[in-house]
Amino acid sequence: MPIPVTEALMEQGQVAADKVDSLRKPGHYLVSSALGGAFIGVGAVLLLSVGGPLLVASSPLTKLVEGLVFAVALTLVVFAGAELTTSNMMTGVQGAITRRCTVGNAIALIVGSFVGNLIGSVLFAWIVHGSGVIEAGATPGHPAPALALLTSLIKTKTAESGAALFFRGVLCNFLVCLAVWMAARTKSDGAKLMLIFWAILAFVASGFEHVVANMTYFALGMFEHVPGATASAFAQDLGLVGLGNLVGGCLLVGAVYGYMGRRPSKDPARDPADPAVIPEQSAVSA
Repeated sequence: MPIPVTEALMEQGQVAADKVDSLRKPGHYLVSSALGGAFIGVGAVLLLSVGGPLLVASSPLTKLVEGLVFAVALTLVVFAGAELTTSNMMTGVQGAITRRCTVGNAIALIVGSFVGNLIGSVLFAWIVHGSGVIEAGATPGHPAPALALLTSLIKTKTAESGAALFFRGVLCNFLVCLAVWMAARTKSDGAKLMLIFWAILAFVASGFEHVVANMTYFALGMFEHVPGATASAFAQDLGLVGLGNLVGGCLLVGAVYGYMGRRPSKDPARDPADPAVIPEQSAVSA
């Protein structure tokens, strides 16, 4: 049986408090956030590597396979341990709702992890570029399959309207934060893996937009000189998709389950808003 919403909210509130404490060691927090960006980058590069040949072959299974493999990204974040700004958008709000941190703390958590994710994503993309895997498998007169998919992704992202990118960002982080929230409601590692897998499959195969994944795509695009992958396009995408992710994570999951989990009671053991209530162990830190 899933952990009750109220209990899960209390645990996520403590997770937020622990994350805020880690901000007091900026160097450690920056490394953890950079790892988060790199872990999402692993999923992005895997998607390019396995999806590229399918795109070249015009396979109708391209998006499905991309969704099947990308779940490794959030799995690494949750189980290896790293800071991810998109999940922090939910956790920070729930920390504020349960009074385990202030609104200012929540904002610092989101901004700090965003900066670290960006650094980690760009560094990881630079290493991948140096490895040559994006250009591997090219034939005379034809681009490498992974490069062809990267070019297609950049073309699509830069051609979309601002509204489309924003709402795709909302939908994406709705699912990503649901993955983390559902994982927080179970003690079983096997269940956590399956819950993360299905939610990430849904967001990737549906074509929604994740700001940290896009950090890797655009950085790789710039290193590989993909048409349309410019600094201005990169910045615009981060702003629009990042804002959409913020709404999806903060409001649709963080605030909604924060509201559902708050139960007015004189019994501090049942009131997650009571500062005296400190769970023994946090369920998921991502």
